[in-house]
Amino acid sequence: MNGRHIMPIPRCINSSHHSMMAPMPPAVDTTASPRTEARPQTGRPSGSATYLGVLFAVAIAVAAFNLRPVVTSLGPLLDQVRADLGMNPTLAGLLTAVPSLCFALFGFAAPVAARRIGPIAVITAGMGAITAGVLARSFAGGTAVFLLLTALALAGVAVSNVLLPVVIKRYFPEKVGPMIGLYSMALSAGTALAAAVTVPLTNALGGDWRYGLGVWAALGAFALVLWLVVLVAKRERGERAGGAAAPGRLPIARSRTAWALACFFGLQATGAYVVMGWLPKIFQDSGIDKGTSGVLLAVTMVIGVPVSFVLPNLAARRGDQRLFVVVLASCGIAGYSGLALAPAAAPWVWSVLVGLANCAFPLVLTMIGLRARTAGGVAQLSAFAQGVGYLISIPGPILIGRIYQATGHWYLPLGFLALLLVPQMLFGLRAARARHIEDEAALPAERVKA
Repeated sequence: MNGRHIMPIPRCINSSHHSMMAPMPPAVDTTASPRTEARPQTGRPSGSATYLGVLFAVAIAVAAFNLRPVVTSLGPLLDQVRADLGMNPTLAGLLTAVPSLCFALFGFAAPVAARRIGPIAVITAGMGAITAGVLARSFAGGTAVFLLLTALALAGVAVSNVLLPVVIKRYFPEKVGPMIGLYSMALSAGTALAAAVTVPLTNALGGDWRYGLGVWAALGAFALVLWLVVLVAKRERGERAGGAAAPGRLPIARSRTAWALACFFGLQATGAYVVMGWLPKIFQDSGIDKGTSGVLLAVTMVIGVPVSFVLPNLAARRGDQRLFVVVLASCGIAGYSGLALAPAAAPWVWSVLVGLANCAFPLVLTMIGLRARTAGGVAQLSAFAQGVGYLISIPGPILIGRIYQATGHWYLPLGFLALLLVPQMLFGLRAARARHIEDEAALPAERVKA
C-alpha cells in the first residue's frame, strides 16, 4: 500500500489507461501534438467550464484520498478482526497479499471498461465499489465474506488507480505535473491518516473494529457523490460516455519503456509494502517502544505528502527524470543501510530517508503520464505498468518475512531491500528517458532503440 503503496495518475499519478479520445485512424500518428489530442474541447473556457474544472480537480483529490484507507485502516485492527472472525494465520497472511493481487488483476481490466463506458463512469463505479465494500465488510460474519467484500473494495481502488491518471492527461493536458502532484499528495494523506487515526477512532466509537473500519465508507460515499455530479455534468455538456480512446490497441509489450516502467513500479511497490508491513517491527526489535515505532512509521508516510505534491511538478518540467530516480534510490540505500546497521542510533533520520525513497511512487505515476502522447496511450500504459508492477511486488513482503524468520535478525532482509534499489534505479533510468510508447510500439521489437 503504497500507500500508497496501493500498487499505484496521468492516465494516471505516479502511480496506470483508457479510451477517452476521438477516434483515430488505424496508423499511429507519432507527430500529433499531445496537447491537441488530449484536449476535450477547444476555445476560451467559459465560466461554467472553469467551475467544472475546479469540481473535477476536487473530485480527483477526494478519489485519491480514498484509494488506501481500505488497506491501511485494516492493519492496526487486524488482530481484532482475526480474533472475532476466527481467521487463521494463513488466511491473515493471504489478506496481506490480496491488495497487490487485486490491483494487478482489476487494473488490467480497467482500460477495457473505460473504452466501453468511459473512464469517468468507471471511476464513479469504482468509488461505489469502495464505499459498498468498506461498509459491507464491517458487517461480515465470517472470513470468506470479509475477504470477498475487501476484494470488492480493492477492485474499485484498482480501476481508479489506473484511470485517474488518464482523466488527468485528458482533461488537464497542460497541467499534468501539478495535477499528478495533487493526486499523489491526496493519496499519501489518505494513507497516513487512515493508519494514524483508525485505532483512536475505533476507541472513540466504543472499541468495536466494525465501526472503526466501516466509518471510512463515509469518505467513499462523499467521493461517489462528487463523481456522480461530474459524470452528469460531462454528459450534459455533450461529452460521450464512452471513449474511443487510443489509436486502437497498442502492442505495448513491444515497448522497452513500458517494461522499464512496469519493473520500476513493481520494485518501488515492493519496498513500500515491506516498509508499511515491517518497519514498526524493525524498530521494536532494536529496543524502541511500540508507540514510538508507530510514530516513526507515520513519519515515513507523512513525508510523502508534501514531496508528492512538489515532485511531479518538478519532474514534469524536465525532459527526463533520471536525476530524481538516482536521488530517491540513494535515499533508500542510505535509509535501509542505517536500519540494518544501527536502527536505534538515528531512527528519525532513517524514517525520513525511507519515506523519501517511497516517493518513487508519485515519480513513476508522473512518468506514466509523460511517456504516452495521448490519454488512450496513458490508459494502456498505466494498466500495463501497474498490472505487471503489482504482480512483481507480491512476493516481496512475504520473502522478507521468510528471511527474517530464518535468520532471526534484520541484516539480510534490509540488505536485500537495499540491493533491490540497484535494479530499481537501472529500470528507472531507462524509463525516465524522454520517449513515447507509441513510437516504440509502432516498430518491430527488434528495432526499438535502446
